[in-house]
Amino acid sequence: MTIAAVLLGGWTTHIANHRMERQRNAHTMLTRWDDRKLDAYADYVDQVRSCIYASVLLYEVRQGMREIERSEQELTLALADAEGSRGRAFERVMLLAEDGVVEAAHALNGAAHAIDWRARGVTEGSLDEWRELHRAAFKAINQFHEAARDDLGVSGSFHGDAQGARDLVLPRARPESED
Repeated sequence: MTIAAVLLGGWTTHIANHRMERQRNAHTMLTRWDDRKLDAYADYVDQVRSCIYASVLLYEVRQGMREIERSEQELTLALADAEGSRGRAFERVMLLAEDGVVEAAHALNGAAHAIDWRARGVTEGSLDEWRELHRAAFKAINQFHEAARDDLGVSGSFHGDAQGARDLVLPRARPESED
């Protein structure tokens, strides 16, 4: 009887240790993927913002709102480079993200492309329409943030138009004498 109790105790300890090890490995893998997702999501938003900044420079130079030492061609090439980086970051998100984040990334990509196209002159519109493209893009960024936070299990949230307008820097209007 004593031998059976010792064997049963050893077997129970072995099973318990095995299950705990599996749980620890599963947690480690989940944490590893969360770290990669966080990096991919942050990089994507950073690349989107870089594209927007490059688009603003090109747009303002093309519209005569700003003068800088770089030519329109150089600014167009810089925008193309930024778009390439954004595209690679977008692909990383597509590989790692859950459905809600994927949908938010597609919406954000569309909003960012609209800004790029306007900056290049592919689409036309007024300064007010240009500003509306930026509002839409920053709203899409906030929606992407929300989806990413949900995917990563980050508690808390921010909603509403006031949040999106806090950091929105829009191009200044041209003086009336220049219209």
